[in-house]
Amino acid sequence: MVSEIRIYIEGGGDQRATKAALREGMGKFLYSLRERARQCGIRWNIVACGGRNSTFDAFKTAMRQHVHAFNVLLVDAEAPVSKEPWAYLHERDQWFMDGLHDEQCHLMVQCMEAWIIADIDALAHFYGQGFRRKDIPGSPNVEEIDKTRLADCLKTATRATRKGEYHKTRHAPQIVGLLNKDTVCQKASYCRRLFDTLIRKMENG
Repeated sequence: MVSEIRIYIEGGGDQRATKAALREGMGKFLYSLRERARQCGIRWNIVACGGRNSTFDAFKTAMRQHVHAFNVLLVDAEAPVSKEPWAYLHERDQWFMDGLHDEQCHLMVQCMEAWIIADIDALAHFYGQGFRRKDIPGSPNVEEIDKTRLADCLKTATRATRKGEYHKTRHAPQIVGLLNKDTVCQKASYCRRLFDTLIRKMENG
């Protein structure tokens, strides 16, 4: 039986405050999982790690220091994914973890911004007046959208708002906390995989 779940997330910049903001936002997005963990008596911990390599390093450390926890790595894919998660990261980043199951490796495909644009209503609520909804792709599969296009469309859609142009560190944590998980999971299969994996782990150990 799993006694603790620890999720190591890429993002949040280099400052303690910005990492805390991402941890809070992602905590809201994953709230249903946290509640299920609580009901099952499973400890729950989200760790925002900043840069990509720092996230992997933190995950590797967790595998040594939290041997009884179910440790999860969650990073941007940065590109389309056509392999199993560990194989993909081994090929792209030369990361390798001997003997680990793919259920401990999760990707935001192609990056966190895909999850963000999946819920256009949340974006519109966050940015308010001046938000250009029509500039956000209404794709049923946001994981197919190139990461450069994701960044460009977010900047264009938000430029005229009072909050200003989309900023990954200042805005993303707050937006993530507003996202409807069901909407995002419907348009992003790797997000659905994260939810399904953790639910299965909590139920079956």
